[in-house]
Amino acid sequence: MKYKVGIVSLGCSKNQVDAEMLLARLDSAKYEIVEDVAFADAAIVNTCAFIEPAKQESIGEIIELGKLKAEGKIKCLIVTGCLAERYQNDVMEQLPEVDACVGLGASDRIAEIIHDALEGKKIADYPPKENLPLEGRRIQSTPRYYAYLKIAEGCDNHCTYCAIPMIRGKYRSRKLENLVDEAKWLADGGVKELIIIAQDTSYYGTDLYGKPMLPELLRQLCKIEKLRWIRVLYCYPERITDELIDTIASEDKIVKYLDLPIQHCNGDVLRRMNRKGDRSSLTELIGKLRSRIPGLTLRSTLIAGFPGETEEQFAELAQFVKDIRFQRLGCFSYSQEENTPAAKLPEQLDDDIKEKRAEIIMEQQQLIMEDYADGLIGSEVEVLTEGFDKYAECYFGRTKGDCPEVDGFIFFTASGIKPLPGSFVTVKITDRLGIDPVGEMV
Repeated sequence: MKYKVGIVSLGCSKNQVDAEMLLARLDSAKYEIVEDVAFADAAIVNTCAFIEPAKQESIGEIIELGKLKAEGKIKCLIVTGCLAERYQNDVMEQLPEVDACVGLGASDRIAEIIHDALEGKKIADYPPKENLPLEGRRIQSTPRYYAYLKIAEGCDNHCTYCAIPMIRGKYRSRKLENLVDEAKWLADGGVKELIIIAQDTSYYGTDLYGKPMLPELLRQLCKIEKLRWIRVLYCYPERITDELIDTIASEDKIVKYLDLPIQHCNGDVLRRMNRKGDRSSLTELIGKLRSRIPGLTLRSTLIAGFPGETEEQFAELAQFVKDIRFQRLGCFSYSQEENTPAAKLPEQLDDDIKEKRAEIIMEQQQLIMEDYADGLIGSEVEVLTEGFDKYAECYFGRTKGDCPEVDGFIFFTASGIKPLPGSFVTVKITDRLGIDPVGEMV
């Protein structure tokens, strides 16, 4: 009998790549892959455990699938990913509907684990997290025209608020030639936009080659003829080198979009986060980026309500956001994560204060993004078509300034030729809907 397996992957795009590698191993083991886990014999939840809301989402998904198991619709339930790695045996103790809970290092045994779970065995397996394979076949789960390229695993930064190093282990770069080969394979399969990811992409190669190699990797990827857009995420500000800036500026295939997770601008808060820099150094860096990379779209993330953040320090952050005017920004209230250094800091703020501060930042950012959308009216932009919205009765897609999953869309009408998902079109912007530009294909 050929068993059916489905997977629900939660959290970040790095976790999604792990799920794609799991799917490939299951396919090689002759399991039938189904998109809807409700029709699977074995359901896998590839969990996230970065912050409390992510943990609750993972637990909620497990509980819902547990109900399907109780109804006899699925035969076994497997939990893997960050929640499994971080909490290990606690998962099966608290959620008895789980048949197997396995850490990151067990991913190469996933086919065997599912076989044993379908036989009625209870499995808890937590090999060293460093056993997580960095190389291997993937079954792409994103739309055919874009994909993520995970260039490294783990993190050495040890920000005091972050559990990633304890979950994922030390930073481990992949070999440059392997990344280029994988990118060629993706491009041959129809990928037009390649999105470079790691916990810290700017650190890439330092552990393997003794120096940062992201600029060289990008130059090699730009030689792949079938790729049209290359997007870089998660570059830490203190590791933005002149070489990286020049590479982004000079290579036509690299979209002028940079994700720069700064978390805060106040020097004292950043030091408590074990981060570098302050408002002055960040302002100088951003000024340099914008002057040397014309048309740059900057995305960043912030944490509001970090332990000990005073009203004055928060006011400095709010003013910084107003002054810098990031085109894309997310602000999150601080999540007190157990076993992280920040969780033990004094002056933990009340949840309502943290949430209110995050709301203030995002309300400011809404106005900034509305202004940016207004500034596009009358211009023509290149758009990667994503699909057709039957409710709005128009097409939608992304510009070079819009990353999948985290940024917005451009909505547009088209007469005559109907653009297919994955096609590039030119759109004239005529209006906006909230922060999303609206236009017509030309």
